[in-house]
Amino acid sequence: MSNALSALIWWLVPISALIGVFGYILWVTKFQEKFQNETTRSMGQFERFQSSFRVRAEAEAAKAAARDESTPPNL
Repeated sequence: MSNALSALIWWLVPISALIGVFGYILWVTKFQEKFQNETTRSMGQFERFQSSFRVRAEAEAAKAAARDESTPPNL
């Protein structure tokens, strides 16, 4: 490897690390809270979606149990 390429790599690695640090700081200060709020809202919607199936299944099970109790046994 040539000296010029070696020097270029030694300059690029710290510069890219600094860009990464500044990007992370920007993310934490500006965008992380908005992203977490959207994620929380999305998770809440998904939990309501899941619970709607649970409520529906419980209602159907209750109807089936009531129907089974109302029919006389076959002897």
